[in-house]
Amino acid sequence: MFDIGFWELCLIAIMALLVFGPEKLPGAARSAGLWIGRIRSMISNVKQEIDRELHLQEIQESINQSDQQVHQFLEDTKGHLNDLNKPISFDPTETSENKIEEKTTDSPSPNSSSASTTDTSSPKNN
Repeated sequence: MFDIGFWELCLIAIMALLVFGPEKLPGAARSAGLWIGRIRSMISNVKQEIDRELHLQEIQESINQSDQQVHQFLEDTKGHLNDLNKPISFDPTETSENKIEEKTTDSPSPNSSSASTTDTSSPKNN
């Protein structure tokens, strides 16, 4: 943080000895150490709070992304289920829309199809 070398520390110690005197220097050093410790703990608490907030933001972003992925998955699944409800086409040239139109306009009755099969089978027996 500060670029203080050995000789600078020695100069500060000599100045402190001259200012405070030999009797008050240990008490002043002790109180300075306590203040420095308090400042360091406050700085570390602030860093921890910032880290918690950043981690919380990351978690919220990942939750939002997973929600978007779940919604996209549900929409894709709904689309695929709607595709399954469409009629099956055996003729590759015919589209499903054409088949739906034909079924609504030409809906044969079940009795007419069975009658046609019995009519064709009875001449073969005779």
